[in-house]
Amino acid sequence: MLRTVHKRVRRDYTLAADLLPFLLQLVAAGFVRVFRPGFDGLIVRVIADDGTQLGILGAREALALAQEKGLDLVEVSPTARPPVCRIMDYGKFKYEQSKRERKARKKQHVMHLKEVKLRPKVAEHDYDFKVEHARQFLEKRDKVKFTVTFRGREMAHQELGMDVLKRVQEDTAEIAKVEAYPRLEGRQMLMVLAPK
Repeated sequence: MLRTVHKRVRRDYTLAADLLPFLLQLVAAGFVRVFRPGFDGLIVRVIADDGTQLGILGAREALALAQEKGLDLVEVSPTARPPVCRIMDYGKFKYEQSKRERKARKKQHVMHLKEVKLRPKVAEHDYDFKVEHARQFLEKRDKVKFTVTFRGREMAHQELGMDVLKRVQEDTAEIAKVEAYPRLEGRQMLMVLAPK
């Protein structure tokens, strides 16, 4: 007499010893059980809606207590001996759980990788402008990838690109740490900074 989303529920169980293996199979299949009227034949440990222990009761008694309060009898720990059930408003519980999950997702910050492109012979104003943008990204808790691009004969003077990246590292040292040190990839020198 157990109503669940499982379609092949046998309705002729009467003894707790016969019913328990079947219930454990349902739990193993991933079903959360809310006991409904007509359920019979199981001894459970019951926790009241205010959190107090009511002790070990028969399933009918526990279900009657839940119905008196207009609440549901929900199995919390099916593997315990005897299984633990809680008297609660299951709909309200699911709603509050989804509300907490939404709130936690809202507070999460997804870290993005922003890119700032520089040249080995960057002008002073351009350098300051781009470093200021990088600071804003770092303050918003995003990572910043600095890319120095070499053109033509600039490849012969890679130390100029290294000097630019070292200067960036020094200018952002108070708010950022180096995640990937400067390295050359083809005609580009890359460095990644992460917020402290």
